[in-house]
Amino acid sequence: MTSEEIIYDKIHFRHDPSWSGRLGPAEGGGLQLCVACVIEMLESDDVSSVRKSHALSAISGVLKCSPGALRELLQQDHQVSMRFITSLLGMLHTAVDSATLEKVDQVLVLLLLELQSELPLHFVLDQIDKKAIDQLNVKGFLPTFNFLGSLVEAVPGVALSLVTQYVPLLDRLCSVLLYPDEGLKASVVYVFLKMLGSAGGSAAHSLPITLRDRVCVLLLQTFASASSPQLINNSIALLWLLVQWGEAVSVLMSNTDVQFMTSQNQNSHINNSQNQEQQTPDHCHLPLILKKLLLSGDEALHVTGAKCIASILVHSPGHYSAAFIKADVPEFLFDRLASTNSEVLLWSIYSCLVLLVEDPLFFSQCHSVYGIESLVRSLKQALQLANVDVLKQGFLLLTEILERQPPNVRLFLRAQGFMAVSQTVIAGLSSSCLRVATQAANAASALFRLHHQSRPVQYKELQELVVAITNRFNELPLYSSGQRRRIGSQKKSDHSSLASRAGGFQLQSLLCFQTACRLAEECASDPVLKENTFTAPSQHSHDQDSLESLCQCLLRCCDSVWIPTIVRMCECAPNPQILQAFYSILCSQFTLLPSLMPVFATKMASSGFYRLALEHKGIFCVGSRNTHLNAACCDFLQKLSMCLLSQSSPASGANQQDAEEVENLLQYNLPSLCCGIPDWPSLLCQSPGLLLCDYKGPRATQYCLVIILHLALQQGDRLLPDLTVFSSVVWLLRSVQEEGSSTIPTCVLRSALYLLSVTHDKSITLEGAPLKCISTALSSCQSFSSLYIHHSALLHFICCHPLLEKQFGAPTLDLWLTKQAQFTDADLTVVTSSCFVSVSKNLLKRCDGEQEQEPDTEIVELLSVVEKYPAVILTLLDMVCTREAAFAERALSVLTVLLDGHSDFEADLCTSLKTALLQALQRLSVESMGHGHGQNHTEEVNSLPLVLRLLCVTHTSNPPSPRCSKMDGVHFKLLYHVSNITARLSPSNTESLLPALSYLYCCLSLSPEYCNDKAVSMLLSNCGLMEQLQTILSSSPPSAPFVSSSAGPSSALLCVSHLLLSSLITLQHVHCTQVHKSLSWSLDRTVQRILIQKGNTDNLLLVSYLRLLEALLNVDLTSAVMCVSSSPGLVGQTPFEVEDGELFPLGSRGAQCLSIALSGLILQKHELLLRASVNCLSSLLGFLHRKSPKTATYVVCQPWSRFLLYCLHSSGESCLLHPAILRVITLLMRHGSMVVLWEPDLLQVIDAVERKGVKTLSHEASQALRLLLTQIQSGVLQPPPTEEHKQRVRRVMQSLDSVPPSESPILPSNILRVGGVPICLSDFAVIID
Repeated sequence: MTSEEIIYDKIHFRHDPSWSGRLGPAEGGGLQLCVACVIEMLESDDVSSVRKSHALSAISGVLKCSPGALRELLQQDHQVSMRFITSLLGMLHTAVDSATLEKVDQVLVLLLLELQSELPLHFVLDQIDKKAIDQLNVKGFLPTFNFLGSLVEAVPGVALSLVTQYVPLLDRLCSVLLYPDEGLKASVVYVFLKMLGSAGGSAAHSLPITLRDRVCVLLLQTFASASSPQLINNSIALLWLLVQWGEAVSVLMSNTDVQFMTSQNQNSHINNSQNQEQQTPDHCHLPLILKKLLLSGDEALHVTGAKCIASILVHSPGHYSAAFIKADVPEFLFDRLASTNSEVLLWSIYSCLVLLVEDPLFFSQCHSVYGIESLVRSLKQALQLANVDVLKQGFLLLTEILERQPPNVRLFLRAQGFMAVSQTVIAGLSSSCLRVATQAANAASALFRLHHQSRPVQYKELQELVVAITNRFNELPLYSSGQRRRIGSQKKSDHSSLASRAGGFQLQSLLCFQTACRLAEECASDPVLKENTFTAPSQHSHDQDSLESLCQCLLRCCDSVWIPTIVRMCECAPNPQILQAFYSILCSQFTLLPSLMPVFATKMASSGFYRLALEHKGIFCVGSRNTHLNAACCDFLQKLSMCLLSQSSPASGANQQDAEEVENLLQYNLPSLCCGIPDWPSLLCQSPGLLLCDYKGPRATQYCLVIILHLALQQGDRLLPDLTVFSSVVWLLRSVQEEGSSTIPTCVLRSALYLLSVTHDKSITLEGAPLKCISTALSSCQSFSSLYIHHSALLHFICCHPLLEKQFGAPTLDLWLTKQAQFTDADLTVVTSSCFVSVSKNLLKRCDGEQEQEPDTEIVELLSVVEKYPAVILTLLDMVCTREAAFAERALSVLTVLLDGHSDFEADLCTSLKTALLQALQRLSVESMGHGHGQNHTEEVNSLPLVLRLLCVTHTSNPPSPRCSKMDGVHFKLLYHVSNITARLSPSNTESLLPALSYLYCCLSLSPEYCNDKAVSMLLSNCGLMEQLQTILSSSPPSAPFVSSSAGPSSALLCVSHLLLSSLITLQHVHCTQVHKSLSWSLDRTVQRILIQKGNTDNLLLVSYLRLLEALLNVDLTSAVMCVSSSPGLVGQTPFEVEDGELFPLGSRGAQCLSIALSGLILQKHELLLRASVNCLSSLLGFLHRKSPKTATYVVCQPWSRFLLYCLHSSGESCLLHPAILRVITLLMRHGSMVVLWEPDLLQVIDAVERKGVKTLSHEASQALRLLLTQIQSGVLQPPPTEEHKQRVRRVMQSLDSVPPSESPILPSNILRVGGVPICLSDFAVIID
């Protein structure tokens, strides 16, 4: 026999040639084969195993390479085929070489597949069954069982034939499992494995129940004692198949003994084996077997074992999980988690534990506490992998443990454990897979439960979780309606991936945030958790690790992300479940940070959340649908309303009662208010009948609507049109009055008044019955203050209707000014309307530090009401005269601003006010006379200072007309009463003296000289007034500082006294009025103050001194009003020198000192002080020129005059062209021509005028420049000007002549108020003579 033929030469000659042939591909020559030779060789003991093995290899090659070739030879005679198969089966029992047995196994399987007939298959199975009957030599059946396993695996129909026709054979195979040979057991288990795992599962379903149960029990016994890898692998694989069936699992997990009867003719060995089968010892218990697998070092066994556990538990977790838990299988599963990074093993263990945690026994034995650390470690490893299914299953397990952990068993004994879980969940939230992120959000929700918090509570970690879930939520795109339609037009799977997963995560993250808010509420209610008592001392300084920081984080995230995103989501597709969680979150904010809720509530209400919540109620909650959403919306609306209500009124007993009433109305009526907002007018206009319950019923629902409309409108959310609101509220008030059975609650009436006030401008004209109805409703309340809401619309509404203004105008103004005082404590600074102020206010601010303020919004609003409804003015005046000081002060401030800033109607206004003020003064005068002339008699009259101040403001706003020939009656009577009151006032009553003297000064200064002789005569004849002025002058300290904004009373009085006396001196000289009592005044003290103490004296007080000194110099220091005294320091010792006698009481030395002082004051560049100094210098030089011209020239020609000119020229062009500076240069030229030089003094002035242009000069500057040019043309200059210079002077003069005359900017009515002292600006106009 060669390699190219299988022919046994010794016996081939006797074989029929028909059994020979060349098999294989024709081009290669093939293999010469004789079937008869092969059969005889296999059956002969004389043929070596090597020859047999070669023959089998050749046949195997033919069967593989040339399908059908051998079948043609064998089909010639069926008996030959059977004999060939029998020979091969015989070799399975006789051959001992493993390689030969393997080839026999392979040839048999290929041969049966080649024949393609059931008859050979059944023949083989019958032969195996007959052999299996002999149980004495079971070990020799190992090759046969191996072949049977290969046959079942290779031939599809064999498995079904075995379970249907060869059950006794299978039963005998089961008995083989009782033998100790593990190789034999492995082969038998392999047969069952391939048979039950055949394609389609038909064999498994056809397996008899008794046989199946016997296989289960024997498998457990076999598996329990298995030690060889082959047996273990086959057993676990068979077990994996069996646990797929619930019936098999029931048998495998049963602890009862199962008996299987065998035939009666079995020998004693079989009976002994059967007795072994009947015992199911404890060590065969399946959970213990699987636990042994978890202890092995083979990861594949770990995976399969975990899959088996999961498959068993899937059938009935509640029935089977206890056995695994009692066997401590969870502990071993957790250990495997901590020591592997295999995706398959991780997923398998996660699946097992997910099923095991459904049993409470899992937690009672503390498996969760034991394994949480391993679980977290495995999740961190899984996050490094790319398998999202493993991650999803892992986070599912974590979620189940966190959700099912009993509250009385703490899961995190240390803060580090909680922090590890928190960081893992945060990592899961950042996963790119939405399924993983959704499951991580679910785990975060469970982690936010109170009993999972460690001690101390890790608020910082909780904040990080909140921020992580918020950021992940914010990263998801929001689909517009068009995008949703495009997504919907795609395939269903695409829509699921884009919309369903995103929607699932959004809902779960929202629920997670809601749980975080609930946790914060629970911590806030527990003092221990709120203070975090167990925090280490080193951690107390970290503000981030506190409950307050967590609450702030929740509010910040809610405001910046959750609210705008959820609102946009619900605009596209509102979802009741999302809305329920959303409104619950909003409700939680009111509990967490009450101090920030006023701002938060205002923001929500102004953003339309009233409308939003009410519309959601109307869409989803009609007909008792979505009751939980309805409750959440009602809770939110109630808390929002109560928060807004608490802002509108301060806490008090009455307001607390109103708040409780509003809360009850909302609580009982919001749940049933599920109609749409457009249906509200019909609800408000219904006639529900009697109100049977205070807080329930249709009428209570109407009250609830009014309150909501009020609070929403107060924040700018107009739920209904104004006309509809106004008419509905009026109808409601009338309906309640017609019933007459009950009164409207105060809180409802307040809301109704607000709605009427805000909407009445756009409604129909209110008159007749509706107006009377409103008046009656408001009158039903005992206190109007309980109905008042500080809003400008209410002020306008009350004042625009005479009927309402008559009843409620005074209390409304009272409350309005009271509320205004709560917002500002600063005194109102009057705004002047003077052209001169616009020139000088910057200098005044720099020198005096005063800051002008605009009237606040309350006063501005009240002014607009007064403009529309002048009758309000009398009410304010009545408040000034009759109310206590605080209210009268505020009313006066309003009238002051009104008089100062509204010139278009001030004449009529002041006329009506003067009459009322005259009556007030007459009453006050009578009252003061009734008290006698004691020192403190007028101090009891609190309204006197306010009336006097208002009178002063009224007079300065509307002075007598310049055309009048004499004072009108009202004006003179006012002057008379004020002068008498001033005379009777105590010198210490500065509060009243200052406005009284100011009024007297303004009366004289603002009236033309030729029509005020009567007033001057009356004042000079009032000896009490003159004594009062003398007292003020005598009580002033030698160097009293004066600060305009916070001046001492004596300084302010001294200032206004100087101004008043200056006017009296001037007018007495003009009219030659008789003086009944003269005042004494020290000239040397005045000169000393101006010269030496000016640094310690306020500018305004210096101005008043200069004004008084100017008036005295104009009358040559001789006046019947004031007797001027001097001292040797000014006039020298007696007998006087000629010059001192001529200039008495000033003297030559006094003249020089005063001139030096005035030069220094001119350089101060304070506007008023500059003007007063120049005017005083002009009067001084005029006085000197009249008394001693030589002295006048001597004073002017002193060196300080040149120094003054040098400083003035160095101050800039704008200063050089100031009218006062031009006047100084003119005076110096007139009284000392040699002092002023053409160059540079006059030439610089001409250059400045030519550069700036005469048209830009003010009226005063133009007049002063004209006077200077005239003086230049008529005076003598050294050196004399050239002809060119003279020509330039003439051109400038011609330019002045060509400018049209303009109105003087200094009008008699211009008053500047500084520190309560009125300054008549006409008194400080630059004197142009």
